[in-house]
Order: sequence, then structure tokens, then C-alpha cells
Amino acid sequence: MADQNKTEKATPRRRQKAREKGQVARSRDLIAGLATMAAVLLLFWQLGAFAADWRSFLRQLLTEAATRPEQLVPAWRSQFVLYRGLAVAAAMSWLVACAAGVAQGGLVIAPSALAPNLNRLNPATRVEQLFSVAAVSRLLKSLLPTAAILYIAWGAMARDWGQLPALLHSSGYGVMSFVALGLFEVAWKSAMVLLIWSAADYLFERWRHENELKMSRQDLRDEFKETEGNPAVKMRIRRLQRQARRRRMLKDVERAAVVITNPTEFAIALEFNMEMEAPVVVAKGRSLLAQQIREIALWHGIPLVENPPLAHALYRAVEVGQTIPPKLYAVVAEILAAIWRAQARAQQSAARAGS
Repeated sequence: MADQNKTEKATPRRRQKAREKGQVARSRDLIAGLATMAAVLLLFWQLGAFAADWRSFLRQLLTEAATRPEQLVPAWRSQFVLYRGLAVAAAMSWLVACAAGVAQGGLVIAPSALAPNLNRLNPATRVEQLFSVAAVSRLLKSLLPTAAILYIAWGAMARDWGQLPALLHSSGYGVMSFVALGLFEVAWKSAMVLLIWSAADYLFERWRHENELKMSRQDLRDEFKETEGNPAVKMRIRRLQRQARRRRMLKDVERAAVVITNPTEFAIALEFNMEMEAPVVVAKGRSLLAQQIREIALWHGIPLVENPPLAHALYRAVEVGQTIPPKLYAVVAEILAAIWRAQARAQQSAARAGS
């Protein structure tokens, strides 16, 4: 039932996590089929050069054996050119295999797949794998191309069986040509069978890999929580951040020069001194926050000025930490001047009363 619930396509993050574990759609049979076809074609292409090398080698070996038998050295030490064909074919197969592997799934480096796993050394686990359904399916998959290759070889032998008596009267070159052409025909047809079969196997592996990566709706929600964060946690973080900003803003009210009110709905605290180019809004709020700003202003003796149009304009147009717009300079300047005059008169009255 759990697999039936996985109806959604895999997300890029799930694909990336599977790739980090080395899980990619890749067919080993396709790699082997392409490498085999490349080796067969290369060997047939260089067959004439290989035959010439062997004839030269045998001629030189017989000559040296007849003239200088005491100086005769093993073939593998004297004629490295004999292994040129095999080396070139092996190198070409390796390059094609690497290119096929990279083309299927790209270059994958998965350190987790290289981590030591003691279960791989457990004999019971290995026996269980040998007699598992997957092992039986792999055996059946390998029997089908093997049967096709045997059929191709049998068909070629049955077709050319009548030509075998005529080879008794042919030269050595004719016999070798007949054998080489027959072997090449069987080889390239067998390689083609492997290639077609491996292409089908790759499509199957890709389909199976996509099904394994499918996700349920719950998996999508869990991945969203992992990547974007739990919505409840994010809401709590945002709430705590708002509370911290509000506490900091209310603390800044203490250095305000005046608080403009509406009179109860809005409250905007303005800071200004002679070193500043223009007044700055250090706090603003409405309703409950406006009431808190007014209470702090009253507690610290900051003047409250009731001016609904100015309070409304400042609240809508200016954010906390910004200076007021130039069009409000005159109004705010009049308010500040009136406050400073009142404060100056109050100080003079206090001084006279003290004297």
C-alpha cells in the first residue's frame, strides 16, 4: 500500500540525494554491449595489419631458430608489436565503456557507496542473494541473449557447412579468410544482439529507477518542511523577530523629541537634534502599539502633540528609521519650535522660582 501511495514525480532534491548515494539509472549490459561492439569493429578493421605482424613474427622466429638458436628469446620479450591489436582493442573498449557509463548517468562520486559494509562479507547474505528473485530474473535475462547468440552461430555454421569440403583444395590464405569472415559475422551479429538487448535493459532500468524515486504526498510535505522549514516554527521565529523589533523600537522612543498622535489611533515618535539634517521616525504604531508609545513618552516627559493629518501622513509615508519627507519639514519644524519655546519658558520659570 505504501508503494501505491507514491504517485508523485521525484523532486530535484530527491534526485540529488539519490545521486549522492550512487543511485542512477544505469545499465551494465549497455556498457558491455557498446564495448564489445567497439572491440569487434576495431579488430576486424585492423585484421590485415595483425595478420601481417604475425607473419613477420613467425618468419623472424623461424629464421632465428635456424641460425642463432642460442640467442632465441621468448616472443613476449622480443615482439611487443604482437600485442598491439589486443592493447588497442582493450583500450578502445575501455574508452567506450567509460563514455557509455558517463552518458547514462553522468560522473557520479558517491563516498557513501564506498563505505565498508560488513553485510557484504556475510556468507548468509550472499547465499540469500544468489537464490533471490532478483538473481533468478538476472539469470533469465542473461539466458535470452545467450540463446539468440547460439542461434546466430548455429545458423552461420549450418549455412556454410556445405562449403567445408571445398576448403580442402583451397590455399592457406583462403582457409584463413573463410574462418575470419565467419568469426567476424558471428561476432558482430552477437554484439548487435547484446547491444539491442542492453538498450532495452537500460530503458527498463530507467523506468524502475523512476518508480523507485516516486514520492507520496506526505514525502513532499516532509521534504518541504526540511527545505523551507516547518511552517509553525517559521511563524514562531517571525513572531519572535517582530517582538524583538517592537521592543527595540519602544526603547528608541526614549530618545524622541516629540510624539505626534491622532490622538489615540496613531502615534509617531520623531527624533531630532541640531546635528541631524531632518527628523527621523524612531517608532510608530497604531492602536495598542500607539498606546504603548504614548505611555513611554509620558513616563519620560516627551511632549505629545495631537495633529491627526500629520500623524496619518507620517504613518503612511515614512518607515521606522527613515527621515520625514521634505514636504513635511515646515509642519514638523513649527511643532519642534513651539516645543522648544515652551521648554525654554519652563526652564526660565523654574530658574526664577529657584532664585
